[in-house]
Amino acid sequence: MTYKRRNNIIVDKSFYFGCDIVKFCKELKKKHEYEIASQLIRSGTSIGANVRESQRGVSNKDFKNKLAIALKEADETSFWLDIVEETTMEVPNQLIERCDELIRLLVSIIKNS
Repeated sequence: MTYKRRNNIIVDKSFYFGCDIVKFCKELKKKHEYEIASQLIRSGTSIGANVRESQRGVSNKDFKNKLAIALKEADETSFWLDIVEETTMEVPNQLIERCDELIRLLVSIIKNS
């Protein structure tokens, strides 16, 4: 089954960001950075999972709560990308920029909901 675009910016962007995190973590594992790759893959894919779950929220409070969890995961992902950059290898600038963009989008959606 292939992903079907939802025409929802945050849902689509967080899904494709998660896919790119998985690909990047494969590169980390080639460098035997298993622990960091494991942390990064969990937080980086959790963003999209929580965003997607928010779309089925039973109330506005539930919706905002799921997005707040996604925001925390995005911030954690940013942390792990910084760790990788400082200790292991260069992180593609586009990955860092897209993580920052997700953080900004999530903050905006939470504030305006």
